[in-house]
Amino acid sequence: MREFVRPIAAALGIACLAVSTVVISSNGAWAQARQAPAKQMAPAPAKEAAPPPVQATPLKQMALTEKQIEGVLSAAKEMDPLTEKLPETGKPDPKLLAQLDGVARKNGFASYDEYDNVIDNISLVLGGVDPATKKYVGPEAVIKAQIAQVQADKKLPAKDKKEVLADLNDALKSPAPPIENKGNIDLVAKYYDKLADALGEDQQ
Repeated sequence: MREFVRPIAAALGIACLAVSTVVISSNGAWAQARQAPAKQMAPAPAKEAAPPPVQATPLKQMALTEKQIEGVLSAAKEMDPLTEKLPETGKPDPKLLAQLDGVARKNGFASYDEYDNVIDNISLVLGGVDPATKKYVGPEAVIKAQIAQVQADKKLPAKDKKEVLADLNDALKSPAPPIENKGNIDLVAKYYDKLADALGEDQQ
């Protein structure tokens, strides 16, 4: 999840954390907060001094299948501890890569790279789903809804509110690419609750 997801999800993850501490409902936007693949899928929380943007290969969009979604759901628990060990930069340990490939193959994927790309495509859809209605509204609408929630939040400390709003506004300036395979929207929506649970979405 290193590609398009990082810029948007970093802000989303922080905002959801802030919003979910105050708004105890299903209205926090998709935090995309998976650990590791969520450090892939959902970016790691924003750092104090944001590093310059990394040039990554563009997301390879694909038409998702039910089998791939089910493979992700069955692999998630075993993948998470391994993906947490992936370094943010540099090459991972070959033994770790072999383990990741093994888990991916056991769950119907050709390799960890294919699994990872499926996660990217799922996250592309999830980033635009309104958690309240579980309908796809697009990432821009989700971020704007979060901005409104944060602005209306009376309990969030001013400093935190300012940081979260800055991150969300930055996310608006780095839009996710349009979804090329519209069938992915209905498929991901069908499995929304299971995916949110398996991929570590904040569902307060």
